[in-house]
Amino acid sequence: MRNIIIYIVFILFITILLPLFLVKGCSVDKETPIKDSPQKVAQNKELVKIYNTKTKNTDEMELEEYLKGVLAAEMPAAFHIEALKAQAIAARTYALNRIQRYGQGHPEHITAPLCTGVHCQAYLTLAELKDKHGESWIIEYWPRIVSAVEDTKHMVLTYDGELIEAAYHSTSGGMTEDSENVFATARPYLRSVQSPYEEGAPKLKDSISMPFNDFVKKLNEKYPNTKITKKNITQMIKVADKSDTGRIMKLMIGDKIVEGREFRALFNLNSTNFKVNLIGDTIQIETLGNGHGVGMSQWGANGMAKNGSSHEEILKHYYQGVEIRKYN
Repeated sequence: MRNIIIYIVFILFITILLPLFLVKGCSVDKETPIKDSPQKVAQNKELVKIYNTKTKNTDEMELEEYLKGVLAAEMPAAFHIEALKAQAIAARTYALNRIQRYGQGHPEHITAPLCTGVHCQAYLTLAELKDKHGESWIIEYWPRIVSAVEDTKHMVLTYDGELIEAAYHSTSGGMTEDSENVFATARPYLRSVQSPYEEGAPKLKDSISMPFNDFVKKLNEKYPNTKITKKNITQMIKVADKSDTGRIMKLMIGDKIVEGREFRALFNLNSTNFKVNLIGDTIQIETLGNGHGVGMSQWGANGMAKNGSSHEEILKHYYQGVEIRKYN
């Protein structure tokens, strides 16, 4: 009988009490790996595959080393260190989100989820940076790039526990754009916000000029028989739809509806926030901002940093409702 009682107590300990002790000993906090943690994607010391758009080869490199080349290519290294840190976290999040979505390869480069071109994120090797900027740049600025990446190691942006699509651009022109007005998909964290500290951005305001006949010729090559003349240009080119931030979503050119992004690409404009003016025999197109306008403005981030904002404050301003977390 005594042996039976001892056996029953042993079974109860194994099946009930021991699991309770084990569960009590495990805590979950903001540093717990996020759902579908990217460390599962980037195994082998976080080696990631990168398609090199110049050599057409697919290379493997450590994620954090890749991010140093991205940061140096995407943002001026002379920017405030807090802006550089914000960019490092955004770039890491963008890369890991891309790896999660296209782990077997992106349709545009099927051997890797990421590439070295602006299609993903621009990337330059240390040798390429030296050729581009010179040895003095490497000495003065490369340590700042390394510091920004290493000081934010493993930090990513999440929304509801998921990696966000951390879109960013050069200069917003004062207001960023809602994601659905550019990428067709509404993201709750990619909402239009003010970006007031962009003074000094080289392409905050810009313009291009061309002879009227060249302008019409280019339009007719893309959209035949537009029948635009100097007399009717204001009637033949009209804004059909504009976002609340002033970016042109659709134009009416003659009897054709043209996407603002398509017009921007046709004339290689800095942004879709533009105005077309006829001055004598010349067409002048004025632009405000540089880039698609969604997510973080890099020049705005630098302005916020110079005005005392931390990288956390910058990121939570441009990406609404996000958390900054470690992914492992």
